[in-house]
Amino acid sequence: GAVDRGLEGVVACSTAISTIAGTTLLYRGYTIEDLAAHATFEEVAHLLWFGRLPSADEFARFQRQLDDAMALPAESFGWFHGLPTDVHPMDFLHAVVAGLSLHDPDANVLTYEANLRKAVRLTARLATIIAAYDRVRSGQWPLQPMPGRSIAWNFLYMLHGKEPSARRVRQLDTCLVLHADHELNASAFSARVTSSTLSGMYSSVMAAIGTLKGELHGGANEQVMRMLLEIGSPKRLEAYLDDALSSKRKVMGFGHRVYKEGDPRAAILKRMSAELTAEIGRPELYEMSAAIEETMHDRKGLIPNVDFYSATVYYSMGIP
Repeated sequence: GAVDRGLEGVVACSTAISTIAGTTLLYRGYTIEDLAAHATFEEVAHLLWFGRLPSADEFARFQRQLDDAMALPAESFGWFHGLPTDVHPMDFLHAVVAGLSLHDPDANVLTYEANLRKAVRLTARLATIIAAYDRVRSGQWPLQPMPGRSIAWNFLYMLHGKEPSARRVRQLDTCLVLHADHELNASAFSARVTSSTLSGMYSSVMAAIGTLKGELHGGANEQVMRMLLEIGSPKRLEAYLDDALSSKRKVMGFGHRVYKEGDPRAAILKRMSAELTAEIGRPELYEMSAAIEETMHDRKGLIPNVDFYSATVYYSMGIP
């Protein structure tokens, strides 16, 4: 019988939310380049959920809802000191999302209104959880989010313990926009499978987190950064790649099921990587990345995906 690798060519659902055509990625008809340059993550979330960019009034109301939900409930603080923190961050995130579901009166209510309230809570709180986890594992107290600030602003503030620059917030906002949706990737697919059994939003998001953790999906950029740090210097690059390719070791961050001519998100992240690595005085991280891209294209015909340059972008922002 025929084998469909990665469900290639299999119609699993129809969607009006995002579309990939050649090297173009559209959210609700807007190109990713346009949104990355001009929209905030919150505006894009509104666009994806409701099918349109918000008016000024709608945006203020939506921002207020996210604001009200961003702080974690009081009962969650014991978890950060009760759960082990020397674990994979995605496993910790999974456990805390499970914990939140136990304290959410809407957890198993499946109406549209209840789902919307849960979507707001989860979207607002994931950044808070991740920042708190990193603070606790490094022996510091978690910080509460500041009201009236964006998710990107608050994430950087809660992670680093100081107010971020407007430029850094804009850079992270752009990254969040680039990652906001992508048709039917593996984690979106597992979330849909789980929600199709009417298991509820928390179960669906937990399934997605579990799927995203894998190094062939969300964990790929972690592996890219490990590779760059292992190589260490442009002088060692050629020998490293020769060895990897001759022994058929996977070079992470390359190839994509859908984009054969280029991932438009990777092009934006490549420009950001060049800027950010220079800003922190580590331009060699970008230079090595660009050289790896060239070698992989020439020798294997492979192009970078969203994970390849996002590694150096997040690393340069001080996101471990």
